[in-house]
Parts: sequence; structure tokens; C-alpha cells
Amino acid sequence: MRVLLTGHQGYLGTVMAPVLAAAGHEVVGLDAGLFADCVLGPQPADPPGQRVDLRDVTAEHVAGVDAVIHLAALSNDPLGSLAPDLTYDINHHASVRLARLARDAGVRRFLYASTCSVYGAAGGDDLVAEEAPLRPVTPYAESKVRVEDDLHALADGDFSPVFMRNATAFGYSPRLRADIVLNNLVGHALLSGEVLVLSDGTPWRPLVHAADIARAFTAALTAPREAVHDRAFNIGSEINNVTVAEIAEQVAEAVSGSKVVITGENGADPRSYRVDFSRFRAAVPGFECAWTVKQGALELADAYREHGLTREDFEQRFTRLAVLRAASDAGAVDDTLRWRR
Repeated sequence: MRVLLTGHQGYLGTVMAPVLAAAGHEVVGLDAGLFADCVLGPQPADPPGQRVDLRDVTAEHVAGVDAVIHLAALSNDPLGSLAPDLTYDINHHASVRLARLARDAGVRRFLYASTCSVYGAAGGDDLVAEEAPLRPVTPYAESKVRVEDDLHALADGDFSPVFMRNATAFGYSPRLRADIVLNNLVGHALLSGEVLVLSDGTPWRPLVHAADIARAFTAALTAPREAVHDRAFNIGSEINNVTVAEIAEQVAEAVSGSKVVITGENGADPRSYRVDFSRFRAAVPGFECAWTVKQGALELADAYREHGLTREDFEQRFTRLAVLRAASDAGAVDDTLRWRR
């Protein structure tokens, strides 16, 4: 299958591309390249691809493609809150436009990287399944809800959107992100000896390893149409439904000599949810997530040590908001996050 992978030079895309290739798919990439240089360790071997802003995609980019895996987005809550208009422009409008172009070009399956943060203010200890009310509390999560609604309206007998609601990602990727919870806490533990938690530690977080996300998308790509057509799936494992404080404790166990420090300075976080992941296992028999939070913490600690993670890199090169601010300050991108020619 010829697969267009948007965001192939991002944190998840860099992990997913070789998994797709190993499954026998021909992968072509599309990425604006904003984070292409955020590499920890050896330079990854990217699939053939084009450096294109998602807002500039044309019919030519989806011609001859059997399926689209759409990862590209402004990728986290702080960034979305800083520039909500850009978040909706890129994450919502450009994503729906890509889907329309794909449908018109005869693409039959469109896997969309949504997020469990659409449940944002679910609260409580009950497991949240896909039919639960959506309560996004950030522009990032709201943009994902809007895309799901618009892609649902595009679904027909020939075009199958699939909504992959990923739990919060963790784990090593050659294009690292340090601004997601487990990756961040492990970095703090190694660099300072403290597992620093700024909230009160009580919110629930569902976590999933980047490699398990890659395997889930690969499985959904070839699953029977009737099993996945126009359906939402939570992607992760119930064993990785943990509180932020529990994540911190597991990091402290993985990084010898570190201690948990819960400051509570940011107060209670309204984003709290435990998630039910059984629907995807039922739709794709045999799929199970392989990674636990503890295993991920150990993997990250080893990778950070092996590749010589520094505090400057941790706080700047591997933090999405800092990367974009630096590019803007240097005049490399304009105020709409487009490269200056």
C-alpha cells in the first residue's frame, strides 16, 4: 500500500515510518520541517518526502496514494493556547482540506491522529469510552474535536476516515519531545535529581508508547473496512492509566538517586480522565500495547544518558514552544509559522 504520512519528521512520524515500511508499505512523507532538526542521537533515515506546509497541500500531493496517515499538527496544549488562531487554521481547517483532497483523489482510508484529551474534563475514576461526552478544555483538543466532526461528514462508501484518539505519548524517538509528561519527568530526574511535578499530582493520565501508537496505526491501515470505517478508537492500554503522582514515582524508581518533588504551584489540572481502550482490541484482534510506563521511563533514561542529553537541549531544542519561539526570534519563520523564503 502506498501511504502518505504527514508529519513524518515529527516525534511520532519518525517512529512510525520504519514500522510502516517493515510491514511492507511504501511510505511517502510530507512535513513542514519545523522540527526536523530536533534530533537526539543518530540522524534518522527518513522516507522519501516533501517539505510542504500543511496549509499548502494540493491534489498533487495525494495523487496515487492508497491511504493517508495524518499526524501533522501544532502538537500540544501550551502551543495551542499561545496561538489558538493558528491552531485552528493548521490543525482544523488544513486537516479537513487535506481530507477533502484525499477523498477526491480516490484515497480510501484516512487515519487521523486525534487525542484522548478530547475527554479533557471528564473527571472521576470511571473508565471513559469512545461514546462518552467530549469535554475539551484547550484549543488543541477543541481543534481535534472539530476535525473529527468534519471528517465524519466526509465519510462515504469509498472514503473511510478513522479517528485514532491517542493517549499521551511517551518513549524515545530520534526526534525527541521533552514537553510531554513522562519524557519531561525523566529528563528532570536525570538533569536535576528531582522528578518535578508542578500540579498537585492528582489528575489521571492515560499514556501510550510512541512505538505502540505506530503499531496501532499500522494495524488500522489494513483492518477490515467494516471494523474501522468512520469510527473513533482510544489508543493505549488500561494498565497505563496512571495519576501524575504515580508517573513521578515510577520515574524516581527508574532514575536512581532522584526524588519526587510535587510543588502544586500550578494547582489542580482540569484535564483528568481514565480511558477504556477495549474497542480497538475488539476491532483489531491480537493487538495489545507492549510498553508500560516503567519500561518507558527506563528506556528514556538509558537513551538520555547514551546520547548525552544536556539541560539546554532539554529545555530548548526538544521543547516545541521553545523551538518555534527561537525560529521566530531568528527571523526564520513569520508570525504565521511559515518559513521565510
